[in-house]
Amino acid sequence: MPTVTLIEYGDASPEVRAVYDDIMRTRKIDWINNFWKALANHPPTLRRTWESLKDVMAPGALDVVTKEMLYLAVSVAHNCEYCTYSHTAGARRAGMTEAMLGELMAVVAMASETNALANGYRVPVDERFR
Repeated sequence: MPTVTLIEYGDASPEVRAVYDDIMRTRKIDWINNFWKALANHPPTLRRTWESLKDVMAPGALDVVTKEMLYLAVSVAHNCEYCTYSHTAGARRAGMTEAMLGELMAVVAMASETNALANGYRVPVDERFR
C-alpha cells in the first residue's frame, strides 16, 4: 500500500500554508485533516482540489446538508473509508440526523443492489427514459 508523507503546517511551504489557512478560515476550524496534508505533496493539486471543492460544496440550488449527504453516498458506493468518515462528520455538522443517515444508507444499499442487477442482466434502457 502506498504511503504518503503528511505535510504538517509547520513544515509546509508558503504556497501550501496559504491553502491550509484558507481551508481553516473557510471551514472555521483550527486544524488540517490528513487528506489535505497528503495532497500538499503536490501543491498545484492541493490548490486546485481545494478551490474546486469550495466551489462545488458551496450552498446553491442544493443546500449544504444535501451536498454532504450526496458526497457521503458516493463515498460509500466507492468504498472510500476516508471520505465516508469525513463526509459523515460533515453531513452531521450540516444538520444530518441519525434518521437521515439511516435512510441514506438504505438508499445507497438499494441503489447498489439494483445497479448490480441491471448491470448483470444487461437490462436495455427503456426508450421513454432516453
